[in-house]
Amino acid sequence: MLKILVTPLILSRSWQLTSVIRDPTQKPTITALGKDQPGKLEVLVSSLEEIKTQAQAQSIIDSTSPNYVVFSAGSGGKGGPERTLAIDRDACIAFVRASVATPSVTKFLVVSYIGSRKSKAPWWSEGEWKACQEANNGVLKSYYPAKLAADECLTALSAERGTGFAGISLRPGSLTEQEGEGKVALGQTAARGSVRRGDVARVAMGLLESEGVKSCWLDLLDGGETVEGAVRRCVSEGIDCKEGEDVEGMMKEWT
Repeated sequence: MLKILVTPLILSRSWQLTSVIRDPTQKPTITALGKDQPGKLEVLVSSLEEIKTQAQAQSIIDSTSPNYVVFSAGSGGKGGPERTLAIDRDACIAFVRASVATPSVTKFLVVSYIGSRKSKAPWWSEGEWKACQEANNGVLKSYYPAKLAADECLTALSAERGTGFAGISLRPGSLTEQEGEGKVALGQTAARGSVRRGDVARVAMGLLESEGVKSCWLDLLDGGETVEGAVRRCVSEGIDCKEGEDVEGMMKEWT
């Protein structure tokens, strides 16, 4: 679970963190992550499956007063298509809308996946795009539209809010369980590949820390560049992997 890996990184920066969990039995595990950390950790039990509206998400935003929101929750393929849509689409979109509507929230980072797009990335080959489409229309047929809707909503509403807000879609390939080696490929990567969960957490933390980061999509795989260098390069160069997507269409649909 990415939450377990990113929580200590956030707390090590002396930040205050509210971790939202569904199952009360998870609380001791999450609470233990705050031991001997300079940051302050609070745990809020709330089922994301029950979050259907902006107002419901807003109540959590209002009670926790965050500056940054990280949405790394997901159904994990459990519970069927209904649960995937409830968490990966509906709950995420509700939190996107609530966050964008809250002036004190200046960053929203969602962990999506590399194939969440409607059009071929200009730097992909036709073969890569075909394989991506086959996965999206096959084993990911419920996951794909859920993640795509959340990504497009975040993109549109971030653009509408304008400067001072960064809506970031971090888009890893297949996740592996390793802690991470601190070496990645970030930005315009190949269409397929894997990445260590620990490195996803490190990249997410790096993006949250970056002062100059703007709204963007960033693909992520294992690679040869340090996390720090990759984040710095993508932020300074304004890398954005939504190139080729219909942003105007997103604006019409979601704003």
